[in-house]
Amino acid sequence: MEAPRSPATETRVRTVVDSPERMSELGRRLAALLRPGDLVMLTGELGAGKTTLTRGLGAGLGVRGAVTSPTFVIARVHPSLASGPPLVHVDAYRLGGGLDEMEDLDLDVSLPDSVVVVEWGDGKVEDLSEDRLHVVIDRVVGAGDGVDPLAVDRDDRREVSLTGIGARWADADLASVADRRDTV
Repeated sequence: MEAPRSPATETRVRTVVDSPERMSELGRRLAALLRPGDLVMLTGELGAGKTTLTRGLGAGLGVRGAVTSPTFVIARVHPSLASGPPLVHVDAYRLGGGLDEMEDLDLDVSLPDSVVVVEWGDGKVEDLSEDRLHVVIDRVVGAGDGVDPLAVDRDDRREVSLTGIGARWADADLASVADRRDTV
């Protein structure tokens, strides 16, 4: 009989980002907290800023190669230019199944030595690790906040929720990566 597990530990911080440059900067600050073995799941609609955040992570980790959307290749590996971990950037958008369908990517082999970032990973990669960082990016929409309602589609503001799940993230200072002016 398996011993009962303690309830999952969660740490959550929310912040508002008002431009692609600030989203990339959030990624650079977040990279300072990441270490080999970390799994980062990114959730957000098309154009929300998932790849822009990952580009910032890559810059912060000091990896080689331009971080672009891996939609058509499914996964890209960016080796470290220094002594840090490589970045494995995965786009699971076109993958319909769960972890079984992703086995060919060998993420379980890459995870211990890399930082693995998975876009569209909900329901697909949670079983890779009990410890993960789930980043949800939502467009900030709403009249009455001084925004021209006709210009909402051009608004670059995003609410970003960072949720650390598991013991790895229990003591992580996620608030340190959020811009203090924009923490919700």
